[in-house]
Amino acid sequence: MSRQLLLARHGQSAANAADVFTGWSDPPLTERGLVEAHTIAATLAGFDIMPDVMFASALHRAIHTATIIRDDLCLPLEIVSSDALNERDYGDLTGMNKAEIAERYGAEQTLAWRRSWVSEPPNGESLRDTAARVLPYYLREILPSVLDDRTVLVVAHGNSLRALMMVLEGVPPSAAETVEIGTGAIRSYMFEPNSRIASASWLAGHSGVC
Repeated sequence: MSRQLLLARHGQSAANAADVFTGWSDPPLTERGLVEAHTIAATLAGFDIMPDVMFASALHRAIHTATIIRDDLCLPLEIVSSDALNERDYGDLTGMNKAEIAERYGAEQTLAWRRSWVSEPPNGESLRDTAARVLPYYLREILPSVLDDRTVLVVAHGNSLRALMMVLEGVPPSAAETVEIGTGAIRSYMFEPNSRIASASWLAGHSGVC
């Protein structure tokens, strides 16, 4: 019996490397991103973890990462993709350099747009908005597979995964800034039969305190 949920952030994208707000834009993985995707697979193999079910967002960087993982592990699985797992929509900030936005609007406002629970970038989503579309999909599609004694891998994005992690680990909105998952990082959860989390751990690098 497994009941394991794995959350993996896609490998570095070209937009990550350029330090711009990526959102729903669809840049490819960089060479580093490709290495990170292969490293996720190697890490899972090192822990003797073979996913039974794989989910990904509908964006190329997540699907490409998930495909590399699947192929490296020789898994005969279909990757289930959904835009419910997509990155947070940064609206008018999409494609804009983060340092330039900080100069224009101030560091405090920029940090709020990037990290807070409720702050909405112009014509974009707050982290709370992102959670509002991620969580129903998680409850409807992902959690049932986990509770069916399976190992489930979800490959998605910094903010869609942050939103899910906050709920799973009971992090209050006031502490949203402390939750982070870096590119190529893997967060693992083991579940009890009643859907409670028995344990949580990092299998690969992270950059937050969660």
